[in-house]
Amino acid sequence: MNNSNAESFTEFEIVGFLGLQEYKTPLFLGFLILFLITLTANLLILFLVAVDHRLHTPMYFFLWNLSLLDLLMTIAIIPKLLAVLLEINKEISFSGCFLQMYFIIAVGASELFLVAAMAYDRYVAIVKPLQYNVIINIKACFVIAAIVWLLGFLLPIVSITLASYLPFCASNKILHCFCDYPVVIALTCTDVTLHANLALGLAMLVVFIPFLFVLWSYYRIVISVVRLKTTASRRKAFSMCSSHLLVVLLYYLSTAVLYIGLRIESISYDDRIFIGGLNYFLTPMVNPLIYTFRNENMKEAAKKYLNVYTLFQQRLH
Repeated sequence: MNNSNAESFTEFEIVGFLGLQEYKTPLFLGFLILFLITLTANLLILFLVAVDHRLHTPMYFFLWNLSLLDLLMTIAIIPKLLAVLLEINKEISFSGCFLQMYFIIAVGASELFLVAAMAYDRYVAIVKPLQYNVIINIKACFVIAAIVWLLGFLLPIVSITLASYLPFCASNKILHCFCDYPVVIALTCTDVTLHANLALGLAMLVVFIPFLFVLWSYYRIVISVVRLKTTASRRKAFSMCSSHLLVVLLYYLSTAVLYIGLRIESISYDDRIFIGGLNYFLTPMVNPLIYTFRNENMKEAAKKYLNVYTLFQQRLH
């Protein structure tokens, strides 16, 4: 990233939670626990899907990719935030800031595309069950995953690269807990309307196209399920996509709240960080919990490879 135009400073300072300075220790402990839970839960899914042959199916292949993306999102934000809360190192270089910014946006975009791909998987499984193994085969899974990762990591390149050439000479204090795009470009001493509009356009593209595809998939799923003759068949069909539907709602509701919050000027600085936290901090932790506790195959794999059930029984007795 180019920072030759920055005349007054060569690095940013991440302020963190400006209005909660007296609660640094509780915040540090809270985010440390959040980090450890998210790390453990997602690593557990990565491990179980890799070692248990019963989980070597398209649905769990996509879940494996989702857990990896959640893990990368967490690693991109929380370790630096913990250092900021401890006041060990609040500074971040220009290149480091834009790299973190790019990585967060790329991973977030990839997750939204992946959620849409998982909706397609559920659509084929329920609407076209007899053709499922033909349509969603190993080759198709890898092609879909490759497209998801490529789109997610290619789309933000232009806007992030252009932003890195802006002249940053107004202030170097980032009023956030990480290098958030709108907060960082607000520190420039030039008109950023074009950059903001470009970023907003890309964000709408990344959010709404997958969202419309998810809506179409679930519309077809509902129509197909309603036509089933027995209640048991309908219940089984809905159970096949219930976990994914919860994840879809979690992603898009948190994303919607985030963008709405950014548009309301009356929302305070700390409230904006809290709203952003719903999207960046909690989602990577909740996703694996949804799929682990609501999925019998994941529970059985955990019992087999981690002996969780035996340890739990021993504690009860």
